Amino acid sequence: MHQSYLVYRNFRYLKVAVLGALAAAIVYGAHSPLDPPNGGTWLGYVLGTIGAGLILWLMWFGVRKRRYNQGPTKLQGWLSAHVYLGLALIVVATLHTGFQFGWNVHTLAYTLMMLVILSGVFGVFFYQRYPALMTQNRGGLTLTEIFTRIAALDTESREVSMGLPDEITRAVLDSGRNTQIGGSVWRQLSGRDPNCPTSRALARIKQLATKVSVEDAVAVRKLLTLLSRKSDLVGRARRDVQYRAFLEIWLMFHVPLSVGLLAALTTHVFSVFFYW
Repeated sequence: MHQSYLVYRNFRYLKVAVLGALAAAIVYGAHSPLDPPNGGTWLGYVLGTIGAGLILWLMWFGVRKRRYNQGPTKLQGWLSAHVYLGLALIVVATLHTGFQFGWNVHTLAYTLMMLVILSGVFGVFFYQRYPALMTQNRGGLTLTEIFTRIAALDTESREVSMGLPDEITRAVLDSGRNTQIGGSVWRQLSGRDPNCPTSRALARIKQLATKVSVEDAVAVRKLLTLLSRKSDLVGRARRDVQYRAFLEIWLMFHVPLSVGLLAALTTHVFSVFFYW
């Protein structure tokens, strides 16, 4: 779905959005009000009504998309329309203002609308990019399965390290106990731990491998193989968390901005009809 909604039905909603924006621009160009163009002319009211209707319809998508019984095709169409009509709103709302801006609630509503649309553009990029990267990164595994394999490798590594020099055993135990996936927002977004206990243990055991006895060499080589596998899985898990964090942090901006826009739009409409 995230790879095809932009071309839904041969760019149906892109065509609708372009035609609508062109129609609004043509009417605006032909309009000759007595006063400078502004939202208080008959055309301003028409464009404002269309813009407000579009905003409410676009926000309804947040509710609509959770109705999975609508089917993937219908949801795909809604998402395509959400993207392209949201971009068309830039033209409609800007023409509604007549390019008249100031330090007031009307400009605040317009600014919030532009921020919501801008965050939506980032959302399109994120949802085009990261779900595919998540699938590729997991290599056919779920995140739960990755964690299960990491735990199994920890158990096997501890068993193999028994009887090896104490420094090797401590490194293995440190890797199993202290390796973390996730954590702070910055750690999630970075997708890495610069002081990862597993990487540290792997590097240290490689250094010690040349100093162990011939009897322990086979166990150390096996241990290095196990820790290498674990390091790879830990890296996958961290990247998965990173991709999820990008998607979630986008929602932390897009949703509150949308709520703020709705409040500003309500105040804008109320002030126009009761105090203008």
